[in-house]
Amino acid sequence: MNICAILLAAGSGSRFGGDKLLHSLSDGVALGAHAARILIAARLAVTAVVKPGDTVLAGMLERAGCRVTVCLQAADGMGASLVHGIAATRDADAWVIALADMPAIRVVTITAIVAELAAGKDLVAPTFQGKRGHPVGLSSRFREQLLALQGDAGARDILSVHKSEMALIECGDPGVLQDIDRRSDLHSAGS
Repeated sequence: MNICAILLAAGSGSRFGGDKLLHSLSDGVALGAHAARILIAARLAVTAVVKPGDTVLAGMLERAGCRVTVCLQAADGMGASLVHGIAATRDADAWVIALADMPAIRVVTITAIVAELAAGKDLVAPTFQGKRGHPVGLSSRFREQLLALQGDAGARDILSVHKSEMALIECGDPGVLQDIDRRSDLHSAGS
């Protein structure tokens, strides 16, 4: 089964103060590289979506092992970046859609999502203490709906409409809920 990861890395980082994904964490590795490495360690082919002009980030993600693609419409929101990533991996049987500002997810969580997709689930998400987190897995059943996304909501509406079909995996991984939006989030993530 051809399961691809899409790493959404085209945001502006405005709440953080810019260049969020290049910010080094306590181990000296950039935030965006952490997210990429987790997906690669789970043995997924990773397509990272970046915004125009983000050459430093693109180079870093390529060195980490990602295929990088530039979304010219990134300023239109996460939906545009996700559409771009799905179009770039159109032939996939399923996708693991990850956010580049979530560096603390465990590899075992990603492999659990992949296993559920490989077992035939169409929609998969991890949970921690009953709260749904990221990344999410979607099968090619949702290809056309994903390609029709607009705005900044990403796949939120698809997940909402098909909530009853979602396979939830309680993973014991607090990283599925920890995204870095502001500099103050670095402290709560232990970085």
